[in-house]
Amino acid sequence: MPLKFCANLSFMFQETASLLERYGLAKQAGFRAVECAFPYDFSTEDVVAAKKNAGVEQVLINVFVGDVTKGELGFAALPGQEEEFKNSISLAIKYAKALECPRIHIMSGRVEDVTRENADTYEKNIRYATSLLEKENIVGLIEPINPYSVPKYYMNSYEKGLELVKKINSPNLKLMMDLFHLQHLRGNLTHNIEDLLPYVGHIQIAQVPHRNEPDTNGEINYQYVFSVLEKNGYNGWIGLEYKPLEATAVGLKWIRNFGYSL
Repeated sequence: MPLKFCANLSFMFQETASLLERYGLAKQAGFRAVECAFPYDFSTEDVVAAKKNAGVEQVLINVFVGDVTKGELGFAALPGQEEEFKNSISLAIKYAKALECPRIHIMSGRVEDVTRENADTYEKNIRYATSLLEKENIVGLIEPINPYSVPKYYMNSYEKGLELVKKINSPNLKLMMDLFHLQHLRGNLTHNIEDLLPYVGHIQIAQVPHRNEPDTNGEINYQYVFSVLEKNGYNGWIGLEYKPLEATAVGLKWIRNFGYSL
């Protein structure tokens, strides 16, 4: 089955500052589906209208993470902020249902000095979120993020994320495998992809280390990596969470050059 790619509207189409306008730009570029991190600056009605007017599918949003200008990136691993976490999950579910979006990335937050209390709080909150998501038929995603991109981020280990996914053992909790972060954290992409795929609910990509298009100079041979995904039967969406080197539409030439289409 051919691989299918969706536009990440938080990284791509920066030609406009408006997230809502990026839906239309993604459609014009040929995308059938999109993902975005934080739609919460707009009402559900406005985001749904942008999505419907563009005629695209919404495949992923992130949970509400608080005030990013203050460095907040979620509450899941933060003791004492359980109510903020519950509210963030409730808000994300509201948006996901309105957008008919089947996946929510649950962000852990930054932790200065990790203790057992962080781990216990994280597990408790993830269990709580999973119980809600099971009722809504939405998949929650845990994404290990590398410390070069986001210092002090709690969920910074595939070992830690995979252990919890296995422990909770719910079809509504999976890993998000961003190959940009996986390369930073573990390398050895072939075997890691093969080992992790049974627990993966979504994939994202970008070149390493500069997070640009897959065909730019960097550490990952994406033509080979895509063949590994095909060989292993991955049939989900692949989110293009990269920073275009030039105009977004111009940079998309790599899809055709690699033998794929939108």
